[in-house]
Amino acid sequence: MTTTENLTQKKRFRPADKAGFGGVALGNGFQHNADLECLQAVEAAWNAGIRLFDTSPWYGLGISERRMGLFLKDQSRDSFTLSTKVGRLMLPHEDFKMEQSLWKGKLNFAYKYDYSAAGVRRSIEESLQRLGLSSIDVVYIHDLSPDNGDMKDSYAYYFEQAVNGAMPELTRMREEGIIKGWGLGVNTVEPILQTLEVADPDIFLSACQYSLIKHDEDLNRVFPKVAERGISIVVGAPLCAGFLSGKDRYLYDGTFPAGVKEKLNALQRVAKNHAVELRTAALQFAATPDEVSGVIPGAHTADQAVQNAHAFNAKVPSDFWKELKHEKLIEEHAPVPNK
Repeated sequence: MTTTENLTQKKRFRPADKAGFGGVALGNGFQHNADLECLQAVEAAWNAGIRLFDTSPWYGLGISERRMGLFLKDQSRDSFTLSTKVGRLMLPHEDFKMEQSLWKGKLNFAYKYDYSAAGVRRSIEESLQRLGLSSIDVVYIHDLSPDNGDMKDSYAYYFEQAVNGAMPELTRMREEGIIKGWGLGVNTVEPILQTLEVADPDIFLSACQYSLIKHDEDLNRVFPKVAERGISIVVGAPLCAGFLSGKDRYLYDGTFPAGVKEKLNALQRVAKNHAVELRTAALQFAATPDEVSGVIPGAHTADQAVQNAHAFNAKVPSDFWKELKHEKLIEEHAPVPNK
């Protein structure tokens, strides 16, 4: 019988390296990116020491997985950690169109939601085919969250489907040795907290919730809960989809919430005071908590990939972090680097 005690004692899979590479841009997120440019970005990340890679069938409706796999298929399978996602099945559809889509360029697949046990098995098999790889390490149940407007009012239905289908099936696959761990890949904290009540996950991809701009909910509500069970967090969107590295956008819905531009200006002012690159500070901040096992900024060029990789190891003066806390730009009890 599963108890709180043996869930806490269970040793759960964590990536070997915190520095990672996210696959949204490889799926033509925000703009169309050339195949060669994307391949060079993955290669540059690899050459800079990155060994944690995340993708999804949803990213470009198959495009990100194909591009990422084109490079990773030639590497020794035990030399890197790979995660992908389940929850949507791809359906062949020539010139598929989506209104207000994040994905640019030509799409040749439509999709349908499926969080059933059979849907999970099928999705993983199809991902392996697109990737050209023999195995996947971590599987995230994707976008199972009340903020997913594409589901309209069906979140409760799909969550129940996942509780009875995807979650126990992924647990079986972990026990069979097919995968090493599973969790949710979501943009809000509520589904993570719900899942902790009903299932036995290993790792969560928490996107949009732990950055220099916003981190209080993960820090105060999620981290204590996952720490109790030895579960870890991979931080998605640590740069807020480029907002903290100079892009004129904030996350994924095309809006700028109240106060975020003012906070960015304040962060930039403190960074300038200490000659710190904000991208570097943002990635190191996201990687610092003990509960975090990975941070996955995206890139579609070799230069971006190298800058991200090097940022994890650059020196940031301790006075920079002290000023951020003094100015109340980050939570007083938020962990900060001490190197």
